[in-house]
Amino acid sequence: MEAEIINRVAGSGLVTLDLEDYYHPGERVVYDLKDNLYMGLILKEKDFRAFLKEHDWSQYAGKNVAITCTEDAIVPTWAYMLLTLQLQPVAHTVVFGTLADLEEKLYYDAIAIIQPEDYRDARVVVKGCSKVPVPTAAYVEITRVLRPVVQSLLFGEPCSTVPLYKRPKSQ
Repeated sequence: MEAEIINRVAGSGLVTLDLEDYYHPGERVVYDLKDNLYMGLILKEKDFRAFLKEHDWSQYAGKNVAITCTEDAIVPTWAYMLLTLQLQPVAHTVVFGTLADLEEKLYYDAIAIIQPEDYRDARVVVKGCSKVPVPTAAYVEITRVLRPVVQSLLFGEPCSTVPLYKRPKSQ
């Protein structure tokens, strides 16, 4: 007679939260203002406004756009604002910064819709392995969101976790 195999992980009451599930699948692109600089040094307002009117913004439809300037030039803040005004109606998300900043923003937005009360008094494992890059900032944010409500918070896989937080008995 063979011994019955018992799945202790399934019976543990652990709730797995996989941040990969919150990955936005849309294309990520960088809009670099260096291409709008005169002689790679300055932004001419008149020329820039003409460009904004003539440019085909539909190419950014549904995309996630990071706005930056990779040249060592002084770009006035209003230029980024004007660019955002063109991109925002067509793009999914627009941020100032790098692709890494964009990824963090996408995760912050996704985590913001999580209802912490759904995890009230739960033992939550935040899954550590994923097929897509999950920024460390997303793990920090989910920890901040869940700590006030969970009984315990762990990191890793249900079969091999790193304990992070356990609510004191007095709470």
